[in-house]
Amino acid sequence: MSITEHKPDLPPAASARFIADLAHDAATPEILHIPTSGLGAGLPSSIPALWDRKNQRVIPVKDEIERFRQGPERIKGTAVVDTLESFIGLVNRHKSADSVIFASTTWPKPSLTAVIDYYTRDHGTAHKQHRVAYAFPLTEEFKAWVGNNNKPMEQQAFAEFLEEHAAELSAPFEQEKTDYQPLFKERFALPNELLELSRHLEVNVGAKMKQGLRLQTGERQIVFETEHTNAKGEPIDIPGIFMIQLPPFVDGDLVRIPARIRYRAGQGAVTWFYQLYRWEFWLRTRVQNDLLKAGKDTDLPTFEGSPES
Repeated sequence: MSITEHKPDLPPAASARFIADLAHDAATPEILHIPTSGLGAGLPSSIPALWDRKNQRVIPVKDEIERFRQGPERIKGTAVVDTLESFIGLVNRHKSADSVIFASTTWPKPSLTAVIDYYTRDHGTAHKQHRVAYAFPLTEEFKAWVGNNNKPMEQQAFAEFLEEHAAELSAPFEQEKTDYQPLFKERFALPNELLELSRHLEVNVGAKMKQGLRLQTGERQIVFETEHTNAKGEPIDIPGIFMIQLPPFVDGDLVRIPARIRYRAGQGAVTWFYQLYRWEFWLRTRVQNDLLKAGKDTDLPTFEGSPES
């Protein structure tokens, strides 16, 4: 019986190259294109990836591609401005057809937020990561009036407060007289009357109150009893309400707020305070008006509330 010798199909050198090529192909990642049909909006038609044949796993390529990006993929972040005019100007610089403005109109944190890259009008998704924010920074004058609202003061401190903030005192309009004098059954004070009151209070610091009277005119009178032996004092007319006018926000428009003058007597001494009437309502009205202005000047839709996070 004879044995047939089988010769190799390839010469030894070619066989070695073939085996090496197989090993190389097995170790070389393969570029794949994964289809995304049916996976929802916001994706390209296919996603590139590398298939690691050796380790049998998919290698994402996004991070590798991002290494070579020469500019940002999109604008992200929140710009913070300090005035309404700056808010309007910056929104106009960046806005698109889909931009919107949201507002929180209530105390203690009123604000405007423009979302530049908001959802499209045809309900398309968006990143919502490019924003402009305006937090209505308060003026020092407004913080002083609100901070001392309904806060009892000694007689001298109250007099000094009125004089320090004389610039914010305002004469009432006729309509304000019609609205508030019957409501409070008090008479409005003019700014010069309040300053005159503060000077009377300074003169009588240290004196004891003898009596307090309400007159038919709606005014009140306080008679101070001095510590001198003759115990004489002069009556001081106390108006019941006054008006302040000031900008609550830095570089913002004015608000007008009525206030009541109040006092309490105890052991012959007088403690003074004032009560701002519905000041949070007037502040909210100011913010709502600023929201209307922002919408008009940017030609964008406005909403009271907050955007999706």
